[in-house]
Amino acid sequence: MNLIGEHTDYNDGFVFPMALPFDTVIAVSSAPAGTPSEIRSEGFGCFEIDGEVPAWAVYIQTMVELLREHGVDAPAWRGTVATDIPTGASLSSSAAIEVATGLAVAQQAGVALDGVTIARLGQQVETRLLGVPTGIMDQVISATAVAGSANLIDCRTLETTPHPIPSGSTVVIMDTMTRRELVDSEFAERTSTCLRAAELLGVDALRDANADAVAALEAEHPTEWMRAAHVVAEDVRTLAAAEAMAAGDAVRLGELMTASHDSLRDLYEVSSEALDQIVEVARSAPGCHGARMTGGGFAGCAVALVATNDVAPFTADVAARFETWAGETPRLWPCEAAPGASVELLQPS
Repeated sequence: MNLIGEHTDYNDGFVFPMALPFDTVIAVSSAPAGTPSEIRSEGFGCFEIDGEVPAWAVYIQTMVELLREHGVDAPAWRGTVATDIPTGASLSSSAAIEVATGLAVAQQAGVALDGVTIARLGQQVETRLLGVPTGIMDQVISATAVAGSANLIDCRTLETTPHPIPSGSTVVIMDTMTRRELVDSEFAERTSTCLRAAELLGVDALRDANADAVAALEAEHPTEWMRAAHVVAEDVRTLAAAEAMAAGDAVRLGELMTASHDSLRDLYEVSSEALDQIVEVARSAPGCHGARMTGGGFAGCAVALVATNDVAPFTADVAARFETWAGETPRLWPCEAAPGASVELLQPS
């Protein structure tokens, strides 16, 4: 889940995500030589790797294919996958299965892959399946997160710097219960517009642009101006958020999150009525320092930073007022920042 720095990753910018206390787990064991590898999912059945691929398994199959292309091919294995991550809620469920698959297959192949390498392969999975360039934030945080901290990630160098969540504050995920498909959400239009804006500005990526040059686009290229203006300002906000977190300043961090949402709504145009409503409700709820949509947008989840002592009245107030508006109860999760992916070796009992 990204605290701040939205739609900056595929522009070589800065992002500030944290891992959530949800799990995608793959339990793997060796299979008899010469038999096909296969994986089973709770509630979805079983499929053979390289066989007919059901919709739920396309990320797994594609990750296996990319690993092979990079020289990582495990002997026959059996796996079972289970997850409690809500799908389609902008909580990076696809990145989690990509990273888990990468770790599991590499372990079975006897190959050590670092988290950033697995994250890069996961990003290639998304690009191959969606047919559009995507960022790498979700995969990097799934693979490298530090418990108790959000990671400032430089998406050009993939350098990561953990920053503890400010003391006395709690991150609350707010699921509007609305859903979208990334390929249907105009994501490709946003990425292509950013590329055009970078070309107009004469820079490699919008991360390299400055606000004055971007402002000059407004008259003749209004759409490119809007997208670029968001990205450039969002990078500034994200670096300011790192300073606020280093100082333990939850109030300042909340202000930056709030400004991020307004920019995503007005300049990048990736919010929705439901996201705007839950953010507006959250901002006036007890103890809220700031709130914004999170993820690709158009549906799914928002995030709020809340004084820990006010979490209970905050969640009760947001749930009640959003339900009155939407006719449906949102799901709210107060969360601590969780660690990233890992391998646990178990001996047969």
